[in-house]
Amino acid sequence: MPHHLDQHKLIGRLHRIRGQVDAVERLLKSDQDCRQLLQQIAAVRGAVDGLMADVVEHHIREHLVVPELLDAERAHDVEQLVTVLRSYLKK
Repeated sequence: MPHHLDQHKLIGRLHRIRGQVDAVERLLKSDQDCRQLLQQIAAVRGAVDGLMADVVEHHIREHLVVPELLDAERAHDVEQLVTVLRSYLKK
């Protein structure tokens, strides 16, 4: 059974991320305790990481492991994914 990208779920996740980012802004503006700010920033990062993981999983399942894909196409797609992941994981 194919694993389809659940846009409704991902959009809901984006709304929660937006709310978390808004909370970071409110904390900054209100000059709150740094611990709360750091915790909220960590929550945003975790949420974005989860979103990335879901989309990467979908990409792998739907675009890289399909039997119909030619080896050259698969190699090209893998290189593109690796480039994106390297960029995402840079610190």
